[in-house]
Formats: sequence, C-alpha cells, structure tokens
Amino acid sequence: MIELTEQQLQALEAAGATPPRVVNPRTKETFVLLRVDEYERLKEDEYDDSPWTREELQALAWEAGKHLGWEEMDEYDDALEKCCDQRRSRSSTTA
Repeated sequence: MIELTEQQLQALEAAGATPPRVVNPRTKETFVLLRVDEYERLKEDEYDDSPWTREELQALAWEAGKHLGWEEMDEYDDALEKCCDQRRSRSSTTA
C-alpha cells in the first residue's frame, strides 16, 4: 500500500465530491483516486456490454425521436412494424 504525502492529502481533501486525478509522470497516464467503499460499489454493479438487442435499439430510437418531437408520427411506427413483419415472412419462406 502507498501512503500519501501531506501535499497529496491536502489535494485529496480539497477535491470534495469529485475524485482527484493523479498522473504517472513517466507514462502520462491519468488515474482516478477512489475511496475503497466507492470502488467496491462500482465493482459490484453489473455492466452489460453485450450487443444491443433489436428491442433495445428500437426503444433507443423511440426515445431519441420523442425528444425531437416525433411522438405524434405513428405512421412511422406502423411502417417499421410492417417492414419487420415482411422481413420475417421472407426469411421463414426461404428457410
């Protein structure tokens, strides 16, 4: 374990809610200094980095459209459903 110098302790205390950043002078890599309880909490949280499903992509597109004022454009939702149904029926007849 590495103990902090007095100067480092002062910087840590002055950082407040924002975790302080430290730089390796040789490699110029930047690190974030976290309390152990914060690190453990972050480590416990599950992070799903798998590819997005079609449903997730559609939900994301819907949310983006809603923010752009497209929520009243139901004909586009219907067109998407029709397109997906046609692709499904084509793939089932060719299989």
